[in-house]
Amino acid sequence: MPTYVYETIPQHEGEKPQRFEIRQGMMESPLTHHPDNGQPVRRVPIGGTGLMGGSATFSSMPSGASCGTGCGCH
Repeated sequence: MPTYVYETIPQHEGEKPQRFEIRQGMMESPLTHHPDNGQPVRRVPIGGTGLMGGSATFSSMPSGASCGTGCGCH
């Protein structure tokens, strides 16, 4: 099960969002409220760590270099 990052949606001026992580199934709907305090929340998009399927060419990398992830892109 993936872990998703959420943050609270500030309700008052000057209030800062609080981030938290929660494990959810990929088919589960995103949370709309904090499970502990009921405060409204939104899911925070976090960057991935690679490509899914296919192959990639990284023209900005020096010849013979690899991205370092073991994907075989050199």
